[in-house]
Amino acid sequence: MGLLRTTARAAVAANVATRVHHRTAAWQQAQWQQMTAAPPHPAPTPAPVAGPAAGPVAAPPAGSPSAAPAAASSDTAALLAQLGELGRLRDAGVLTNAEFELQKARLLGT
Repeated sequence: MGLLRTTARAAVAANVATRVHHRTAAWQQAQWQQMTAAPPHPAPTPAPVAGPAAGPVAAPPAGSPSAAPAAASSDTAALLAQLGELGRLRDAGVLTNAEFELQKARLLGT
């Protein structure tokens, strides 16, 4: 009787394991299909085109307070990112110190 009971328990355990495996595989397949079906980034919306009836589009004056800080912070952030990348390349041994200094001077305009 013990051998029959052990065999029955093993069969039930194998059945449960098979069902769990199939459910997990189906769930993973559904997730994979969902990831590959959706575009990774939304498509950019086209900018409105100013036609002759709309008149010329005026740029903000160069001395306006709203235009200067945004441009300056954007330029500064980009410059800092480029300098950081140069530093990482130098630290990784891709650039020599001389090459690093040359590229840094080029970025800083000195």
